[in-house]
Amino acid sequence: MPDLTTTVPDWLRAVPLVDHHCHGVADVTLDRPTFEDLITESDAPAPTGTTFFDTQLGFAIRRHCAPVLDLPAFATPEDYLARRAELGPAEVNQRLLRATGIGDYVVETGHRSDEILDPAGMGASGAAGYAEVVRLERTAEIVAEELAVAGAPCDFPTAFRARLDDLLDPRLTGAVGVKSIAAYRGGFDIDPSRPTDDEVTRAVAAWLAAAPEGQPLRLTDPVLIRFGWWEAVDRAVPIQLHVGYGDPDVDLHRCNPLLLTDLLRLARGSGASFMLLHCYPFHREAGYLAHVFEHVYCDVGLAVTYTGAQSAQVIAESLELTPFHKALFSSDAFGAAELFHLGAGLFRTGLARALATWGEGWPEDEQLRVAQLVGSENARRVYRLDEVATTTFGRAGA
Repeated sequence: MPDLTTTVPDWLRAVPLVDHHCHGVADVTLDRPTFEDLITESDAPAPTGTTFFDTQLGFAIRRHCAPVLDLPAFATPEDYLARRAELGPAEVNQRLLRATGIGDYVVETGHRSDEILDPAGMGASGAAGYAEVVRLERTAEIVAEELAVAGAPCDFPTAFRARLDDLLDPRLTGAVGVKSIAAYRGGFDIDPSRPTDDEVTRAVAAWLAAAPEGQPLRLTDPVLIRFGWWEAVDRAVPIQLHVGYGDPDVDLHRCNPLLLTDLLRLARGSGASFMLLHCYPFHREAGYLAHVFEHVYCDVGLAVTYTGAQSAQVIAESLELTPFHKALFSSDAFGAAELFHLGAGLFRTGLARALATWGEGWPEDEQLRVAQLVGSENARRVYRLDEVATTTFGRAGA
């Protein structure tokens, strides 16, 4: 069976990965429109007569995922989706996930969680460890909805803090970090200072008063967004931030990570870590921030899959300034197991190429050490995964 990592040295193929930011896979058979929706960041179908298979990602799926499903490389989209349906979602997910070499999934559960496997389901499907990250904005929306029913918006600061404590309590769900999607809700060019409880209460009251009747709440108020940031900072947990490339909700010019500089300065010494996700096309800016701030880390997760054959260049560029102990692997995969498979395989291939290029004179054991840092050890350290029992497969803390 052809392998995406054929050109990767055996020692790098054997390095286990921690996917430090991902979502669950769908456990239902996917029709073509649904599958194509999962392989694009657009929120609209491809124009009539065209297909999202005609992208770097689409070609990578046909080239590298088709053989895992017992099809020839470059099988047609029609044949690929027919084979997918024939095998069924459980078999497809297991084949593609277990071929990745991902040993642990850190699953963010705030996006369409009713449509995908939960962290434990991901662990079972991938025969891997798992942990959870919770979304700050979704947590705030849930708390606000509950208080709206109770008619007590003034209780929001206390209620949010209690909910976040519960979500992060290792005796309960034991989430290992949080995520903010501020990039989707207005961007980073906001006052980064800590709001007072009075400011928060006024913002909640205005939010609820302006909310359309019968519609789910959607948090966009910068006061409440930064309230969530600071509550996470106070708890000294890893804080994931979507940066750069994403769907059309993102105003790309407003989510350059350099706009976070003042927040990062204010949060120094707090014990919190800032995990900059995806970062493309700002991966060099993110590398600078990881270089100069001791509590900043970064990846190029989503960009690796979507740049396909060009991903090796993106990976190399992301590591120009980023200290090797500050870079991480992630896939940001959602829904389609192909995104995990390609994210991991393209990452190994790109990292192998970068290390070989830079590594003239670098001993192989040093190249291996760098690969282990980026592939898994940095994530295990920052998220404290070895302190959390995250698997039912006999590897406590894996």
